Amino acid sequence: MSVSDAAARVEPGSFRDPGNRVFHRRGEVLRGLDERSAGDWRALAASDFFRDLLDAGKLCGTEELVPTPVDLPWAAVLRHERIPVVSHPYEWSGGMLRDAALLHLEILRSALVAGFTTKDGSAYNLQWRGASPVFIDVGSFEPARDGEPWAGYRQFCQTLLYPLLLQAHLGLDFQPWLRARIDGIEPDQMRRLFSGARRRHAGVLTHVHLHGALQARHAQASTSDVRAQLRDAGYSRELVLATARGLEKLVRRLDARPGPSHWSDYQRTCAYSVPDRSTKESFVDRAAAVTMPGLALDLGANDGRYARIAARHAEYVVAVEQDPTVVDVLYRALRDEGERRILPLVMDLADPSPGGGWRSVERAAFADRARSDLVLALALVHHLAIGRNVPLDAVLDQFATLTTPGGTLVVEFVHPEDPMARRLLANKPDGLFPDYRREAFEALLVARGRIVRRVELPSGTRTLYQVVIRG
Repeated sequence: MSVSDAAARVEPGSFRDPGNRVFHRRGEVLRGLDERSAGDWRALAASDFFRDLLDAGKLCGTEELVPTPVDLPWAAVLRHERIPVVSHPYEWSGGMLRDAALLHLEILRSALVAGFTTKDGSAYNLQWRGASPVFIDVGSFEPARDGEPWAGYRQFCQTLLYPLLLQAHLGLDFQPWLRARIDGIEPDQMRRLFSGARRRHAGVLTHVHLHGALQARHAQASTSDVRAQLRDAGYSRELVLATARGLEKLVRRLDARPGPSHWSDYQRTCAYSVPDRSTKESFVDRAAAVTMPGLALDLGANDGRYARIAARHAEYVVAVEQDPTVVDVLYRALRDEGERRILPLVMDLADPSPGGGWRSVERAAFADRARSDLVLALALVHHLAIGRNVPLDAVLDQFATLTTPGGTLVVEFVHPEDPMARRLLANKPDGLFPDYRREAFEALLVARGRIVRRVELPSGTRTLYQVVIRG
């Protein structure tokens, strides 16, 4: 089916289930359902477990438009709450992925007890309200049928369980693995990584080796043949529920606590004096208060100090940091505080998330999801320009792209004589960065916007700028 209203924009990532599509119209997030999916939805909406999950904030807010708009070619149309910023699992920390997996399993268990199941088990079925996960794929629910396994098991393993196993048992960052393949990590890859003595790690024998063997065994069989075999073997909904409980118990054990990293103690070891930090905090607070942003973006957020300041005045803040350990520490603190307005994400700003999936639009690029009214780029320019050899004009182009027209960029320039800049320059050939100068930097800023405020920190080697970006 297609959406006939010219004002509607179909969500590029919503096409894999032919029974429903998500689209945007007049600022609303809508989901169109065919006849079968509409029947499943109405049974779901009448159930106690669904209302309980909605009331607890574990499902995205959803209601049916009654009557169904006559200009839309669907049997039913749902309206969802809008998630402030969409993120992808390869942008989450280990604690975030684990909590998302636990919520997915909790929802599956509740559904099974009530006579429902979920068609999918993908990590992409979840999003975040700040540090709280929320299940968004309402179209995934359908009545459970005896003799049928959980259809989402493979997806759950590949996009949630396997990445957690990699991190917990091998100490590997899972983010590059998930970014490389939209469908997650295949059992064949996992078997090679978990051979020999590693087979004895919790969850590996059952969910990696046995899963892979069964998958190979049934590779030539149709889905209906496999279901018939399972029914004949006495497979029941109770066994699916037991599987969900077992997975939940396993995931709870896979709590890899963050260890030390290069950036985890940055606030203590960086070159800021107390006067510098106080001046910087006041500058950010004033800029945020003047801007009153709907969305603020803190690039290179580290422990979230300035994201928290921005949150005093912003409706929502995204705190981006390259180091997964630092993000995980921040996430756990925000989660324990019940913070729902600051979203921490893992991302290398010299290699931000591109578009991915089918035709490279199924998963939107970071720049298309996070354009903000206020962008903070503090103690970052020298790391990109000197540390990563990105030209200054390209660095500022990236910042400007992430800022809405007329929005505010707060950026810090670390002078070449600053101790941190000297440390980076010491590892580079002489004369490699002749344009890394304050005068050149200011000229580049003026070319992209209007400098409304400029403050030099008391140390004398760093300058803060508040810039209104041109449309």
